[in-house]
Amino acid sequence: MSAHGMFSLRLSFQVALVVTFFALLAGVPVAYVLARKSFRGKELLDALFTLPLVLPPTVTGYYLIVILGRNGFLGRPLYELTGWTAMFTWWAAAAASFIVSIPLMIRTSRAAIESVDQKLIDASYTLGHGELRTALSVVLPLAKRGIIAGAVLSFARAIGEFGATLMFAGDIPGRTETMPLAIYNYLENGEWARAWTMVIILTVLSVSVIYMANRLSKKF
Repeated sequence: MSAHGMFSLRLSFQVALVVTFFALLAGVPVAYVLARKSFRGKELLDALFTLPLVLPPTVTGYYLIVILGRNGFLGRPLYELTGWTAMFTWWAAAAASFIVSIPLMIRTSRAAIESVDQKLIDASYTLGHGELRTALSVVLPLAKRGIIAGAVLSFARAIGEFGATLMFAGDIPGRTETMPLAIYNYLENGEWARAWTMVIILTVLSVSVIYMANRLSKKF
């Protein structure tokens, strides 16, 4: 593989790992709240978190530009304060991948948390354990298979993200070009052999990750 292709491979891994970490960090608490709490606007909140799954990637990318771009609602104050903008950096690729990946983390984890037997939760409360200790010692351990599955799906989705990344991070070789973008560029330039190599690598990688996750989830 060329140095160009190796960079795209490394960047895709880097982005996917960062996205998976933050998807776990943010997605599990959100999933817990949606699964265990009742409040006004709950289903609307769930719909908002699910929206990136059904929106066209270009629309998701546009929202990211409006919110986090140099002149965005959050991006402008950040730029004025620090002189730094996320656009056209690998962090933009990570942000785009995170937005399209976290719905998978939330929905899978929520289903797993909702499946935990309420009697076990009530027993923990009866023993004098608070909600936080019950969540950490009862609910999340029993839901770990679903959480692992959500993390794997988030990783796989992040490593294959294309449209929102193109919109927000751009397609800059040696800087923001992930594997899907590299494949697109190879095809545009008629470099079919290199595109085919990258397609095979991405396919094998995705299948391997899902297979290993399934094996791991059965051990817990």
